[in-house]
Amino acid sequence: MGRDKITVIGAGNVGGTAAQRLAEKDCYDVVLLDIIPGLPKGKALDLAQSAAICGYTGQLTGTTDYKDTADSSVVVITSGIPRKPGMSRDELLETNVKIVKSVVEQVVEHSPNAILVIVSNPLDAMTYVAHKVSGFPKERVLGMAGVLDSARFRASIAKELAVSVQEVHTMVLGGHGDSMVPLIGSTTVAGAPIRDLVSEERLNELVDGTRHGGAEIVKLLEKGSAFYAPSAAAVQMVEAIMKDRHSILPCATLCKGEYGIQDVFVGVPVKLGRRGAEQIVEIALTSDEQAALAKSTADVKELCHQIDGMLT
Repeated sequence: MGRDKITVIGAGNVGGTAAQRLAEKDCYDVVLLDIIPGLPKGKALDLAQSAAICGYTGQLTGTTDYKDTADSSVVVITSGIPRKPGMSRDELLETNVKIVKSVVEQVVEHSPNAILVIVSNPLDAMTYVAHKVSGFPKERVLGMAGVLDSARFRASIAKELAVSVQEVHTMVLGGHGDSMVPLIGSTTVAGAPIRDLVSEERLNELVDGTRHGGAEIVKLLEKGSAFYAPSAAAVQMVEAIMKDRHSILPCATLCKGEYGIQDVFVGVPVKLGRRGAEQIVEIALTSDEQAALAKSTADVKELCHQIDGMLT
């Protein structure tokens, strides 16, 4: 029996690094696709030449042809123009709607049973596009945002308290943007509530830093945006799906009444397994968190209304 095929669409920094991380798991055949001639083939060749040193044995393919992606188990979509300094995620909307629509149409043609993991920005809106264009059941269309935002929040707390990031447990819900919702009430460090360890004022600063974590990296890099952590987050989702781990991770998924949210793709805790989004896990929120999640959802819904006009 052959290995499962994982395709990464978009061979930029996020896509190329995701392909590297997937290759190094030594469990999959990896296809890297981009419309720029030479780019995916060059990166795949570089990865293949790393195999003798890193010890992985999966097949690596770089291509501009969607036929090479046929029968993929999971397709990670990173396509789209990146944010530039001073640009909001929402300003990316119209261009990336067209790109993601075109990509998904071709993915569906060649891999009708795949699970889609969307990384393109604005994240929640692009996941909505992928669902609408693909016609896939909601279980098979997921957005990567909450895993990344939670990792950023965990990193900030760990640095603040000078503890291992592995001791910090938290979750960030809502849209992937300025209205994301870190669950302070559920955040613990080695089991201790975060509010016992960090002042409310400092906590608010850490939350603010998480919300603008991506923009801070864009500003520091000057050319380009974050890619190490986003690729790691996408691969964590792929691994949870392919290894049927039933991991509970915050992902953008279509809510059907959970958390009082109806028919919107937004970040909530999701149990991930071989069928994709197996269950939305409802955890208790404080009244403030519930209100913040409702506001974040409204922001996403507004974007999706704009998209409906673009897709007709």
